[in-house]
Amino acid sequence: MAVETLSPDWEFDRVDDGSQKIHAEVQLKNYGKFLEEYTSQLRRIEDALDDSIGDVWDFNLDPIALKLLPYEQSSLLELIKTENKVLNKVITVYAALCCEIKKLKYEAETKFYNGLLFYGEGATNASMVEGDCQIQMGRFISFLQELSCFVTRCYEVVMNVVHQLAALYISNKIAPKIIETTGVHFQTMYEHLGELLTVLLTLDEIIDNHITLKDHWTMYKRLLKSVHHNPSKFGIQEEKLKPFEKFLLKLEGQLLDGMIFQACIEQQFDSLNGGVSVSKNSTFAEEFAHSIRSIFANVEAKLGEPSEIDQRDKYVGICGLFVLHFQIFRTIDKKFYKSLLDICKKVPAITLTANIIWFPDSFLIQKIPAAAKLLDRKSLQAIKIHRDSFLQQKAQSLTKDVQSYYVFVSSWMMKMESILSKEQRMDKFAEDLTNRCNVFIQVVASYNISGNRFFVIKIFCNFAIEHMFYRRSMVVADSVSHITQHLQHQALHSISVAKKRVISDKKYSEQRLDVLSALVLAENTLNGPSTKQRRLIVSLALSVGTQMKTFKDEELFPLQVVMKKLDLISELRERVQTQCDCCFLYWHRAVFPIYLDDVYENAVDAARLHYMFSALRDCVPAMMHARHLESYEILLDCYDKEIMEILNEHLLDKLCKEIEKDLRLSVHTHLKLDDRNPFKVGMKDLALFFSLNPIRFFNRFIDIRAYVTHYLDKTFYNLTTVALHDWATYSEMRNLATQRYGLVMTEAHLPSQTLEQGLDVLEIMRNIHIFVSRYLYNLNNQIFIERTSNNKHLNTINIRHIANSIRTHGTGIMNTTVNFTYQFLKKKFYIFSQFMYDEHIKSRLIKDIRFFREIKDQNDHKYPFDRAEKFNRGIRKLGITPEGQSYLDQFRQLISQIGNAMGYVRMIRSGGLHCSSNAIRFVPDLEDIVNFEELVKEEGLAEETLKAARHLDSVLSDHTRNSAEGTEYFKMLVDVFAPEFRRPKNIHLRNFYIIVPPLTLNFVEHSISCKEKLNKKNKIGAAFTDDGFAMGVAYILKLLDQYREFDSLHWFQSVREKYLKEIRAVAKQQNVQSASQDEKLLQTMNLTQKRLDVYLQEFELLYFSLSSARIFFRADKTAAEENQEKKEKEEETKTSNGDLSDSAVSADPVVK
Repeated sequence: MAVETLSPDWEFDRVDDGSQKIHAEVQLKNYGKFLEEYTSQLRRIEDALDDSIGDVWDFNLDPIALKLLPYEQSSLLELIKTENKVLNKVITVYAALCCEIKKLKYEAETKFYNGLLFYGEGATNASMVEGDCQIQMGRFISFLQELSCFVTRCYEVVMNVVHQLAALYISNKIAPKIIETTGVHFQTMYEHLGELLTVLLTLDEIIDNHITLKDHWTMYKRLLKSVHHNPSKFGIQEEKLKPFEKFLLKLEGQLLDGMIFQACIEQQFDSLNGGVSVSKNSTFAEEFAHSIRSIFANVEAKLGEPSEIDQRDKYVGICGLFVLHFQIFRTIDKKFYKSLLDICKKVPAITLTANIIWFPDSFLIQKIPAAAKLLDRKSLQAIKIHRDSFLQQKAQSLTKDVQSYYVFVSSWMMKMESILSKEQRMDKFAEDLTNRCNVFIQVVASYNISGNRFFVIKIFCNFAIEHMFYRRSMVVADSVSHITQHLQHQALHSISVAKKRVISDKKYSEQRLDVLSALVLAENTLNGPSTKQRRLIVSLALSVGTQMKTFKDEELFPLQVVMKKLDLISELRERVQTQCDCCFLYWHRAVFPIYLDDVYENAVDAARLHYMFSALRDCVPAMMHARHLESYEILLDCYDKEIMEILNEHLLDKLCKEIEKDLRLSVHTHLKLDDRNPFKVGMKDLALFFSLNPIRFFNRFIDIRAYVTHYLDKTFYNLTTVALHDWATYSEMRNLATQRYGLVMTEAHLPSQTLEQGLDVLEIMRNIHIFVSRYLYNLNNQIFIERTSNNKHLNTINIRHIANSIRTHGTGIMNTTVNFTYQFLKKKFYIFSQFMYDEHIKSRLIKDIRFFREIKDQNDHKYPFDRAEKFNRGIRKLGITPEGQSYLDQFRQLISQIGNAMGYVRMIRSGGLHCSSNAIRFVPDLEDIVNFEELVKEEGLAEETLKAARHLDSVLSDHTRNSAEGTEYFKMLVDVFAPEFRRPKNIHLRNFYIIVPPLTLNFVEHSISCKEKLNKKNKIGAAFTDDGFAMGVAYILKLLDQYREFDSLHWFQSVREKYLKEIRAVAKQQNVQSASQDEKLLQTMNLTQKRLDVYLQEFELLYFSLSSARIFFRADKTAAEENQEKKEKEEETKTSNGDLSDSAVSADPVVK
């Protein structure tokens, strides 16, 4: 057996160890993972192609679109083929003319109407510069030339149509007929001719209503006159101007004088060289009048009815045809003229295009004045009165109309949805198709009436209808093709019945042959796609084929209905698109802000904003035909900007403010600001705006949620930076915005203030002049204490407060503070100089200097205490302020304020060092900090990472430098003022050192009085420290380089000797008096000794403070010594640099 031949290995392998199963499971897992990824990828692609980004469908965004309109591949000559050559020619000529008219109409509606309507748009009067009007008209001339050529072509086509019809209907009985025309009515030809006349009439109306165009034309002509006087200035040859002027006159006469339509109907229709006779052709005149009446009969029944489709446009054409008939044949059917005017009662005005309204009564009266004379004034007046009453009636019934219209669209949508979602049953297929056909036609038929209704509702219904067709486009496409075939089958059945009837009649005649050929042509043409050309040929063929009673009356009407339905269904997509086109909104955009205000007030309708913006977008294709600007893009930009400004002003900004106000009031409910009871003041649910998807408009998406979020983020951030202590409030408002409105807010990430921040550095900096006068400085503890306060406590500012403040605002604030201090010192030094320059002061100081020089040898080089006291008393004699202060008191205060400012600078530097050392404490080794930029370069990381590393390096180096030494602000403030102080013109300041003794005396007296008040009940003016004075004196002495001069006075030694001497004298007296046992005298002596001790102690304290302050300004060196030291340092640097360069030079040859 085969098993026996197996190897022992195989026997071993047959043992199932489960490895195969595990392997299979792994593979299955991998395959499952692949499928999941692939599915999610497909879903992403589907989402990208889906219209879910916006709530409204946009044609332009569809990657694939379904076009239902069939396109004709064959030419007219190929389609019109029968054995009857003459009939072929007649039908071909008429079909070609109708196609030509359709093309001209399409060109006018897209290119010329829009080009004229949008002329002058896109530029407001404010933005227009002188000369812009002429430039716009200059660009527009080429367009007017194209329009002139177009109008000329229209004239030729009108002439040809009239000639071709006149040639067919000949009144001359002798002349041979082309075909038998008895009972043949080419109504389609007249309808097309009416359409072409409507185009010319519309062009007249647009230009007539366009004031801007006419104004610019006048300005352009004036400009041309200026050019004519001096052509060389404008770089134009004179011989070219004359033809150009003639050309402009031709354009003006043809287009701008309102004579486009008139010139067309006043053409010479009779051929001069014996060709076609028109005006004398009575048969043609009768046929013309008959056709107008037939078209009118069809139109009149439907005008103003709910089932109206395009009857208004046809009515305009009828009026044009009637005027043309009168112009050619000079006959008036008074009854028919009256019927035409009676329509004005039903339809007082007709919108031709955009915002151009046409009044038929005015047109008929103006163009046929002969007929107007036959009518009495009362009937003409009645038409105008009726127009006014019609407007009032419409205004009253507006709400009712809108509601009924809204209900109609909603019910139609429900009907459409239910019919299209049903499964088609084969046994009821025909019935199903008929139902679908009726539903499709119903919306097209009943939709046009809404032209004069409240068009905001129309916009919403437009897009509801359009959306319905879009969502059901596959079912609609399928149904349309079936419906078309079904209708074609019905029409073919009717025609085949008639054809059999004709064939069964054995009598031969040319007329019968024509009828048969026409029916065969109609039949052949219907066997194919339902294109525009085929339907036109069928219509013309049936005009011939319906004569001689080939169809019974009960057969003809259903055939006409079927053909009408076929027209509507074949062009369903295009008709829906045209009816739902909201381009008219551009001319009524004044409604937009009112609408936005209404949406804001009633937030329930917020979702409809999508429809409104989609409607506004419909204006764009028409605007692309504007020719008066450099590019239509400029016009689009202006439109875009205008709409966005209105949106911001009337909705977004109001929404932002309202949300912010609501959040503020909610957070501050404890303040009881307003009554916010929703039952009393009402309530708006603004959260509905934030559930909207982004709205697409031009090349942007308007996201209301993102806009409001950004506004709140920006506002909260900016306000927090201004008042950092409010950070908690704004944080609460952020949380509330997320909770109440679902807004995802961004954290500010601003350093929140600590409770240990005290008065903010920014506040002090801005008000440094107030700060230095209200706060007292303590040199040893580096602390500022408030002088007086209305509260029960005094504010203090120390290094920790300053460090926290610098951490909040950043180290940049330090330099700014020093700059502010510099500006403050400049003002104070100006007052200081004025005081020193005062004659009373200067003379006393000079006298004191002279006195000291004279007595210093006798007085052991010490400035006498009595002299300082005398100076103090002498100054008091000069005058005292209402507060009881002498000039010397005020001067002392000035120096104290200067000293306080310097103390504040010192504290800022200390705070900066404190802050930097706190920040740098996370760096392991300050001596060896790695260079992150170089590390990033080595790793070859991205440019952004490199920038970040560079930034980190600079921050670290700043902190290292700041924490190591800080900036020598004192040195800077000395260097900036010292040169000016030491200049010869400020020699009066050199007397300062001699005023210091009286100043110290004044300061000690003031200091003692302040300290004494501490123990009293009324503590106004109490203080225990004021080292600002010592700082100020030390700083000014340094600026004047007068430390040596002041030291030469040995003032504090003199004071100490004086007080010690008095203390010893008092002690001696005490010893003497203690023996006599006079207690009162002993008490007095004790008080005297205490007072002397206090004075001595105060002077000692001042001496220590002054000595400490002098250390900051390097009191051990004079200005000359400092300059010498600076020069020596510079020379050392130069020599060391020189050594380096020498060593580099000597090293070069070795390297080589």
